[in-house]
This record gives sequence, C-alpha cells and structure tokens, in this order.
Amino acid sequence: MIRRIFIAFLACCLAILSAEASEMLGKQNPAIAQSPTNKNLIVGMTTSIQDSGLLDDLVPAIEKKTGYKLKSISVGTGQALALAEKGEVDAVFVNSPKAERKVLADGAVTNRHLVMHNDFVIVGPDTDKANIRGKKNAVEAFSLIAKNKTLFISRGDDSGTNKLEKDLWQQANIKPSGSWYQQTGLGMAETLQVANQKRGYTLADRATYIFQQKNLSLPILVQGDKKLLNLYHVMQVNPLKFPKVNSAGAIAFINYVLSAEGQTLIAAHGQKQFGQQLFYPDSGKTEKDYGF
Repeated sequence: MIRRIFIAFLACCLAILSAEASEMLGKQNPAIAQSPTNKNLIVGMTTSIQDSGLLDDLVPAIEKKTGYKLKSISVGTGQALALAEKGEVDAVFVNSPKAERKVLADGAVTNRHLVMHNDFVIVGPDTDKANIRGKKNAVEAFSLIAKNKTLFISRGDDSGTNKLEKDLWQQANIKPSGSWYQQTGLGMAETLQVANQKRGYTLADRATYIFQQKNLSLPILVQGDKKLLNLYHVMQVNPLKFPKVNSAGAIAFINYVLSAEGQTLIAAHGQKQFGQQLFYPDSGKTEKDYGF
C-alpha cells in the first residue's frame, strides 16, 4: 500500500516538473510555443502598398515575427473588399473609409483599425493648360480640368483613389465623359505612367508618386486640401461568417502592423531613399482624430 502511494506521489511530481519545463521552454522560445497550424495568410491590399515599396518591407518582417507565410493580393480597394465579402482572403489593408464602413456594417469584416495615412495629390503636365497649379481646393481643380477639357487619366478600377476621384467629380457637379477623360483600369503606378506618356492630369497617392517620381515628368500641381487625406485601415474577414478563413493569421497580421515595431517600420519607409516619410503611423487613432 505504501509502495503504491509512493509511486503515485512520484508520478505527480514528475508531471508537475514536466509542465513547468514546457512552460519555461515556451517562454524562452515563443516561436515554437506559438507556431501557427495554418501558416498560409492571404491579405487583400490596395495597390499603393505595393507600388510604394512598403510591401517589400512588410512581408519579411511579418513573416519573421509571426511565422506566417504572407500572400498579398494587390488590387484596388473595391476589389479587395469584394474578395473579403466572398471570404476569399483572411484580411484586408485598404484605403476607402466610406466603402470599408459599408462592408463592416454588412458583417463581412470585423476588427477594423486605422494603421497609417498619407495624402493624395493632383499631378499633371508642367504646361498646366487647366491652370490648376497652386489651387488649395481639389474640387475647384477638377472643375477647371473639365472646363478646359484637358486630358485627365483615371484609374477607373474602383480603387480607393478612383472612389475619391468620383466623389470629387460629384462635388463639382460634373459627369466626366468625352475624349478628354480616359480610364486605364490599372493600378496607381501604371496609371501614372500612362498620364506621363500622354501628358495628362491624374489623381495619385503621394507615396506611389514619390516612389515612381524618377520615371515621371509630372509635377505636383494641387495638394494640401483636407479632402485629399488618405487613410489606411486594416480589417480581418469575419470568421463567424466565413469559418474557413485563417482568423489567427489575420489577427497576427493586424497586431503586427499596429505594434510598435510595425509602426516604426511604416514610419521609416522611404526616409533613407527619399529623405521623407511616405506614410505616417496612426496606431491607436481613429477617423475622428482627423475630423471624419
């Protein structure tokens, strides 16, 4: 009887020691303790994150930190949100607040956070036949472009940039049409190249413009209007609606871009190469901080 009690006591002690050892190992090597079961993470991103070079910084940092293999689908915000509404991505990183709020209200996405911002600019040929240079009102600039029927190159791809462009035309009470208004259906970098080749005006996010500027001869003509603020949010696709999405991976992605390390990486991007920030980190802030 005493022998049985002793053996049971010894087994209990060994179990406790084993549990403590496992806990210590996990603390010493969290990468092992937190190794993801599904390592594939799919994120729909607006093209400016790729076209500005930021994606090249984010991917290796996120993969090293989280253990996930990040696959980005760089498309316009409208397309990225459409993928989220079908449950075909795990998270989205996009820049059209009005469209985002609609998808959020419909329940396709959740866990929405402001990550960073920059702004949009109106660029065009140095000759500036529409006479918009130095204007502080983007709607006025669009009105002058339409009035003078000077060539405007639109992305026409339902991206965040394209959505803002449509809003500006609407505020100007203009329905753009005719030979002076052309749509590319392409991303920001490609649309800038088309505008450059055809000597037309276009609306661009500043980060992509700066990143592509060495290949362009289009100066910035209009900037600084509050309407041109460009806010980027991250959201995970709702696992309650789409059980097959990689919810843990999406949360890890969101946590990283909002973390001190992720925000520092975002703030540093472009400074060494261009001598200026391309994006400004906003972790902990909301649209209300910018008057929206």
